[in-house]
Amino acid sequence: MTNRHRGEVSLTLGTEHFALRLTLQALAEIEAALGAGDLQGLGERFAGGRIAARDLVALLGAAIRGGGARLADEEIASRISAADLPRAVEALSELFALSFEGEAPSRPRVP
Repeated sequence: MTNRHRGEVSLTLGTEHFALRLTLQALAEIEAALGAGDLQGLGERFAGGRIAARDLVALLGAAIRGGGARLADEEIASRISAADLPRAVEALSELFALSFEGEAPSRPRVP
C-alpha cells in the first residue's frame, strides 16, 4: 500500500504492484542515468513533454527502487508492455507533481 504523505504513488505492471517514490538516491540515479547536471537540468529536459524509452526505464527504475523494490532497470524494462506505458507515464507524472509541487491531483479510478 502506498503512502501519499511519504510522496509515494502506486503503479501496477501486469499483476505486480509497486510503490514509486523519489528519494534523494532515486533523484541522484536519475541525474546520472540521464546525464543531467542537476534537478533543474532534469526539469528542462522533460519540459517539452517528450520522453525516450531509455528515459522511462531510468525514471521507473529509480522510482521503483525508491519505493523499496530491488529490481534492476533491465528487469523493469522486461516487465513493461506497450499497454502499461500510459499508466507508467501517468504515475511518473503524478509522482513528480506530488514530490515537487506538494500535491498531485487524484487519479480517476480505472474500472
